[in-house]
Amino acid sequence: MTEPRPNERPLPMIRGETVYLRPAERTDLPRFVHWFADAETTRGLMSRAPFSLAAEEQWFDQMTTAQGKTDYHFVICRLTDDEPIGTAGLHGLDLVNGNAEFGISIGEKAEWNQGYGTDALHAICDFGFGELRLERIELEVYASNARAQRSYEKAGFVLEGTLRRRHYAQGRHEDVLIMSLLREEWVAQDRRRAWELNELG
Repeated sequence: MTEPRPNERPLPMIRGETVYLRPAERTDLPRFVHWFADAETTRGLMSRAPFSLAAEEQWFDQMTTAQGKTDYHFVICRLTDDEPIGTAGLHGLDLVNGNAEFGISIGEKAEWNQGYGTDALHAICDFGFGELRLERIELEVYASNARAQRSYEKAGFVLEGTLRRRHYAQGRHEDVLIMSLLREEWVAQDRRRAWELNELG
């Protein structure tokens, strides 16, 4: 039997050290509306917010079509109690060139600075490099978002360059930084991988 292509496999649940990532469901949409109605939560996002429930419904239908093909969109849940705390995903999946773009938002502000975002990022990278066999994962972050930059650098991402005045947000044009992690850099990281954690149950 021919092994299925990576983008034809069933959508996974990915485990980290403190969180796990599951596919987004329609029942998550009211929670998304609540999260993205908060200006502080959405300040670092490249997309326009807030979003209405109708807009989220439309997004969900489009996402479902792309899910597992060009995009993987996950909900981040705490391992301790299964509580959803944010979203993360790989977008613009290009299996020919072996790259994708990472995005994340921790919607529950009480969970900021607890290490959940970094754990989710590690889990996504394990999925992207280990399961999808990507060569490169990249991301965009506002030059003014020093906290996020430090988090990405801690996870091994390297600054590649600056897109000057790339995005209009908060009443001004913002510089956007491009950061990336390559396969060999991921391989060199000394930590437990998502598939090892999955075996723990």
